[in-house]
Amino acid sequence: MAVNVEGLKDNARKTAIECLQARLCDALSLSMALKQAHWNMKGRNFIAVHEFLDEVKARVDGHVDTMAERIQVLDGTAVGTVEKVADATTIEPYPTDLTKVEDHLNALCERLRDYGSKVRKDIDTTDEAGDAATADLLTAASREADKDLWFLESHLE
Repeated sequence: MAVNVEGLKDNARKTAIECLQARLCDALSLSMALKQAHWNMKGRNFIAVHEFLDEVKARVDGHVDTMAERIQVLDGTAVGTVEKVADATTIEPYPTDLTKVEDHLNALCERLRDYGSKVRKDIDTTDEAGDAATADLLTAASREADKDLWFLESHLE
């Protein structure tokens, strides 16, 4: 049974579900890229970056859960299987041959920057469709992605 969200038009609901599902797949892809880097990096500042990546992943995963739950509230179905994510993500595949900390940082920064850009686009899309609550949820994800990008890029200075 659909949740009757007062004042939310069907178009807003459908638009929000589409945006949230797309970003859910991208966030899950980003989460796994962070873990891939965490497991496989070596070099200068290893332990600091290694530990920090788990913190970034935890923040991304928190937004994954919030996005999936919002999809359910809007009467959608959150789909986050490996197969669905692999097929639907718009994030570039993470290279599995990297070992140097700096190479991982560069690869992660590219993906985090791309993710943040797409989240910001969906903030506008969901707001214009009439779902301010979803736009707000995405704003929180964007704010944390931008901050984590800043932290990661700071290691490259």
